[in-house]
Amino acid sequence: MDDMLQAWLEALSSLAEEDLGVQNRARDEALQQSRELIRLCSNAIRAGHRGEWDQAETLLAEADEVGRAMQTLLAPYPELYYAGYTQDALKELVEARVTLRLISHRDLPSVEEAGIPLNTYLNGVCEAASELRRRCLDLLRQEEFDEAERLLAAMDAIYEVLMSIGYPDAITRGLRRRVDQLRGVLERTRGDLTSTLQMVRLRHALQTYGRIPKSE
Repeated sequence: MDDMLQAWLEALSSLAEEDLGVQNRARDEALQQSRELIRLCSNAIRAGHRGEWDQAETLLAEADEVGRAMQTLLAPYPELYYAGYTQDALKELVEARVTLRLISHRDLPSVEEAGIPLNTYLNGVCEAASELRRRCLDLLRQEEFDEAERLLAAMDAIYEVLMSIGYPDAITRGLRRRVDQLRGVLERTRGDLTSTLQMVRLRHALQTYGRIPKSE
């Protein structure tokens, strides 16, 4: 091996060790952050379903902080920023934000406010709509039908908009599949609400005509 080739290879090896080593450390840290972000978002949503709003907001604030740190860490490395695990974690953050605001009847976060790529944001919104089914079922058990109908209408509206976005999966990151899943969730939820309302009306009619005793 001549001296020129050896020097070139040594320089190449040194550059690879330096550059790729930094990226690998960033990747390892981002993986940890993505797992923490998903955990915080999941716990925030569960707290919201339980009506523990202070806890939900605390967890969501922690998730926002982790999300911003991960985005800052990966900003110099687009190939890592747009990797599946990174965008999945950011999708969970959108899902948590949108779910909690829909449940609590507050203004929804804009794409600009979220600071998250649009295709990831859309997938998070879709999963938030599916998450509302759990809240609707809780409301049906509590016979809070007006609120259940409000959230069902929100699910329906989200579905209609997302269904109209007909771009390829390579651009939307699999949005069509999630929208198809949302359709099934929406139909089941509408069926549950309809059957529950019918049973309640029947019970009230029977109570009115004395066929069964009225509830205390």
